[in-house]
Amino acid sequence: MEGAIEVQLRTLPMQVAGVVARRIASGEFADGLLPSEQQISGEFVVSRAVAREALKVLSSLDMVEISQGRRVVVRTAAEWDYLNPLLMEWLPQDQIPYLLQELHDARLIIEPGLAARAARTATADDLARMRECLDGMEANLERPERFLEHDLQFHLEICKATRNRMLDRFMYASRWWQSASRRITNRPRSALPAALGDHRQIYEAIEAGEPERAERAMRRHLTVTAPLLDKASPDRRP
Repeated sequence: MEGAIEVQLRTLPMQVAGVVARRIASGEFADGLLPSEQQISGEFVVSRAVAREALKVLSSLDMVEISQGRRVVVRTAAEWDYLNPLLMEWLPQDQIPYLLQELHDARLIIEPGLAARAARTATADDLARMRECLDGMEANLERPERFLEHDLQFHLEICKATRNRMLDRFMYASRWWQSASRRITNRPRSALPAALGDHRQIYEAIEAGEPERAERAMRRHLTVTAPLLDKASPDRRP
């Protein structure tokens, strides 16, 4: 049901991992060492097995390094797995705007090239799926969340059309961040019709098999949306 509240049930290890992850991201462990498995067990009143699983979750996010017989070490923030949606959920909210800016920078580097490549490689089936996304956007100009779904899928279809599995994984894995970014850039009343027009220009260039035109259209689209993120974000970090 549209507009319903999403309820996420977390296992006990995930709940513990979430609390500890927020502490790590807030800089609580300045010495770079995490409490031991036994200390976590005592603080949260959980079994050692639960504490161990929580540490494994943090390790899977590349937030900590676990070595047999040694204290758990906190890894530097640059090493964390930012494409994991759990990390996005657990980071302090004041860090999110900076990461959305970095995502947009990454998109400006990658997506114009994807559009150009798709103009060379897109098949009739690829183009048909892109058209379905455009139709979905047009049908949902008054429903931002539904529009967002088709918007995001349009960009994923462009990537799929390049037949590059590495780039496809990046685009797919970053979809949570991209959704968060679009919820900001789609806020102005004129944003959705403008975005639809931009996407049509990108599609037409890909359909025509014109790589340079497709690249320009994608770059223009992303450049236009950048100021909307800037307005919603604090000053960039130096």
